[in-house]
Amino acid sequence: MSDNVYKITEVVGSSATGIEDAIANAVNKASKTLRELRWFEVVETSGHIEGGKIGHYQVKLKIAFTLE
Repeated sequence: MSDNVYKITEVVGSSATGIEDAIANAVNKASKTLRELRWFEVVETSGHIEGGKIGHYQVKLKIAFTLE
């Protein structure tokens, strides 16, 4: 096992369909600009209400990637 060092950044993902999709959207987008993603942690969930119904979901993630 190698000795890795990680950098942690926070991102917020959103989705009109659910929390899992909001997480997937955040990880997918982060993977386009960050290399060596390793893990994520959901630190906050929230959403927007429109007309008495859920308009969209938001999740704040800590995402870690390996430093080169």
